[in-house]
Amino acid sequence: MADDLLADAHAEPGGPSVVHRLGAVTVRKASVSREDNNAYLITSGDGSQLLVDAADDPERVLALVAEGTGSLPAVVTTHRHWDHHRALAAVVEATAAQVLAGAEDARELPVAATRTLSHGDAIVVGDVELEVVALRGHTPGSVALALREDDDGPQPGRVHLFTGDSLFPGGVGRTWSPDDFRMLITDVEVRVFARFDDDTRVYPGHGDDTTLGAERPHLPEWRARGW
Repeated sequence: MADDLLADAHAEPGGPSVVHRLGAVTVRKASVSREDNNAYLITSGDGSQLLVDAADDPERVLALVAEGTGSLPAVVTTHRHWDHHRALAAVVEATAAQVLAGAEDARELPVAATRTLSHGDAIVVGDVELEVVALRGHTPGSVALALREDDDGPQPGRVHLFTGDSLFPGGVGRTWSPDDFRMLITDVEVRVFARFDDDTRVYPGHGDDTTLGAERPHLPEWRARGW
């Protein structure tokens, strides 16, 4: 599926941020580790901000925050794996940000969660609301976040989905048992592909972005191969 927005899907590790202006909302993406972990900063029209995954390199993450309004009320950690929260303690110490994470993963973080998240919850960032989409299987408490463009965006109504390690270009995230894989592929099919349109942009925890339209034809192949 052709998508001109995907022309700037790549953030180089240690390089400058990729910036998407979605009307009143701005999404910034930085790659902050040798594993190409992505950190995302969402800035609403009133200046409120949310960080998704303080994955590594606290100085780079704090520089990303400063590219917006500089303040950081909250950080969402998409899941418990160490490479997605290595900078969390330092970022929270520097900003006093609240810590949000899926209920089943929160206890594994290096700092106590201020709020635990469940499927269907809402996170309010100033005048923007994001929907929590639980995608179980990569970890029990993995969460994605769905942001819908408002009328001022380049494609009003289009969804932007921050998926952590649950969905990538080419497949779902790694699982460690057949049952975990079946849980994850089912959640991805039912809670993502069955609900959101092909133009939905996917922002994964590592690497480049994709769209649901680009990945949808491969769902049967993913289920058949078992990973």
